[in-house]
Amino acid sequence: MVVSDKGWKTLKHKLKTITRKTTPATFDERIHKLKEVQQGWLQYYRIVSIQEKLKDVDGWVHNRLRCCIWKQWKKPERRRKNLMHLGVELEYAYSFSRSRNTKYS
Repeated sequence: MVVSDKGWKTLKHKLKTITRKTTPATFDERIHKLKEVQQGWLQYYRIVSIQEKLKDVDGWVHNRLRCCIWKQWKKPERRRKNLMHLGVELEYAYSFSRSRNTKYS
């Protein structure tokens, strides 16, 4: 048994609406909604072996959540302080906070 392409598209669409940067929601609310959707989807498709595909979806969701956090921090000074709080060195935190690229943060 396999999950159809339509099933994957439906899951990705639901996750995309939850992790939109412009949706006004706290990080905890987003995580709670994501857990609900993922648990329901996993229960529905529990018979099917989908581990590899789920790893790809998980990486995609992590990237979208990182973008949401970056958007919430808004100002470079807040980004720098939060990156330093997370353990990033001062010089890297300063350069990353001035960048719009979330790939390295």
